Amino acid sequence: MTTMNTELNRRAMAMLRAVGAGRAELTCSCEPDLRVDGLPCCDQATAHQLARAGLIRPVRVVAVGQWTRAELTAEGLRALGGTRAAA
Repeated sequence: MTTMNTELNRRAMAMLRAVGAGRAELTCSCEPDLRVDGLPCCDQATAHQLARAGLIRPVRVVAVGQWTRAELTAEGLRALGGTRAAA
């Protein structure tokens, strides 16, 4: 996996914190959608970028279009400075 070439903005960092705090879910898809606290994320383009960059991933494989909890990858945890602080 590759990391994002640009510095993460505040929204992307907040999304990573939500994932790290166990508050986020992803759809199983090539362009996974993200929801936080059961609500759709307002910036799905950034969610797609985080997934493509290998910073977040689903915790398990589910059917296409189904939701599963999201987790940080090792790269995602490093992007947060190695902490899983609550969003």
